[in-house]
Amino acid sequence: MPIYIAIAEDNSFALQGLKNRLAKHPEIEIKHTAKNGKELLKNLQKNHNIDLVLMDLQMPEMDGIAATSAVKTKYPQIKVLILTTFDDDENLFNAILAGASGYLLKEDNGTEIFQAIMDTLSGGAAMSPVIALKTLQLVRQPISKEQKVEDFGLTQREIELLTQLKNGLTNEEIASNLHISYHTVRKHIENIYRKLQVGNKLKAVKKASDNGIV
Repeated sequence: MPIYIAIAEDNSFALQGLKNRLAKHPEIEIKHTAKNGKELLKNLQKNHNIDLVLMDLQMPEMDGIAATSAVKTKYPQIKVLILTTFDDDENLFNAILAGASGYLLKEDNGTEIFQAIMDTLSGGAAMSPVIALKTLQLVRQPISKEQKVEDFGLTQREIELLTQLKNGLTNEEIASNLHISYHTVRKHIENIYRKLQVGNKLKAVKKASDNGIV
């Protein structure tokens, strides 16, 4: 039996990257794609024979949290998996409160996303390990409302690359989109890590987001 899903994602590069990763799993059939929550709801009104929605959080007109709440209110049988970069701590809880069944990172590979879909449809609660760890940290320590904004001396190209990382693209996809070599992408990422004083993509995007860079 095919698994019918819808994807709500406003970034065309991220959407195509997600489609490419899921294409390796023929059980998955993408019935709808939408650029925002309003478009998703219009699509579901025409055909709500959908098992699961992969939902971006940051979208224009209607964001992922509002869209999740609307979908679960009108179509409670449809599961929702939040698929996003790690932006802020508050979104993690709001997405779950809105009715999402899980919370994944856009950088998760196709196998991880597919397994999360299967686990969710089986009644589980899918969550990337790094998100699960962050959830525990947030339970132990309240969200800080004060953020220290800092300029890290990032170049325009590095900011462009960070934006691509925030949208969940792989190094190969970034090289193609920015028309640079894979080696150049790796070099830029090394420089970004050094300037931000972080050790991985997740922390780089989080720190850049916290400081209003991306």
